[in-house]
Amino acid sequence: MDQDDAVKVMEGVAHVVSTLPGDQRRELLELVGEMSAAENNPARREFLEEFPEGFGLIDDAS
Repeated sequence: MDQDDAVKVMEGVAHVVSTLPGDQRRELLELVGEMSAAENNPARREFLEEFPEGFGLIDDAS
């Protein structure tokens, strides 16, 4: 995938995720946590562990 296109996709995902209502945000956090715990690939696990903060699911107020 072209790097510029990948960045656009990631920005789109970050926007959608950051606008989720609180209940959906909590549900996604739980799901990502479960996926991270079950992931055997270290690179994927690291991505999943960093996903909530990197995509605006959690902030300093949490």
